[in-house]
Amino acid sequence: MRAAAHDGFSTGGVADQAAGHRRTLSFHGDVADALSRPFDRAGIDIPIGMTDDGERACDRLARARLRPHTSRVFTGARRWLWLEFQDPDKANKEARRRGQTAVSRQLWHLGPKIMEVDAFVRANAAREIREVHPELVFLRLNGGTPLPRKKSEEGDALRRKLLKRAGFREIDRWLTVTRIGSGAKRDDVLDACAVALAAHEPSGCVPEGPQPLDGHDLPMQIWF
Repeated sequence: MRAAAHDGFSTGGVADQAAGHRRTLSFHGDVADALSRPFDRAGIDIPIGMTDDGERACDRLARARLRPHTSRVFTGARRWLWLEFQDPDKANKEARRRGQTAVSRQLWHLGPKIMEVDAFVRANAAREIREVHPELVFLRLNGGTPLPRKKSEEGDALRRKLLKRAGFREIDRWLTVTRIGSGAKRDDVLDACAVALAAHEPSGCVPEGPQPLDGHDLPMQIWF
């Protein structure tokens, strides 16, 4: 079983490959490059499948699982936001005109990555590419107990501990020597490892059962 993971950041992305007990980490400029090596299943920490109004059952269910930290799940991705607008204020004005919720600045700035992944998944419909939320993976690894925020010292240490227990024995080196000069932050690397774990050894998904599909037949289901 060859699993691949991609977690994006502003200037590129982190790719984590898992095959058996072997784990490798690399840095790439875009998702196509990150997933250029052969894989049986890939996980991506970016919304896959979108509705016209930004409402997805998988987001609501993921937020419910992460309570009280519901804000760790960004909601409201819509293709038309980035296809039709380059200014978030104008996009939100149109969203309100349509009776929809406004998009947060955090999600707006993820737009280029979301559209990049959207194009890649649609062009590779025959490949198994799943949406993964790393915070759901860490919640699972922590026995269902909510974790401190990932940028805190306590949250960082706990996530490293959980990943080491799950087989990522080189995580400390990846966070220091390997990461230097890549542009990736510590939490980008930790998230990529969690996504790889869900791609290699998935525990479940929300919603369970058949995949709800969007208008382009892309799944709207989050794995962990």
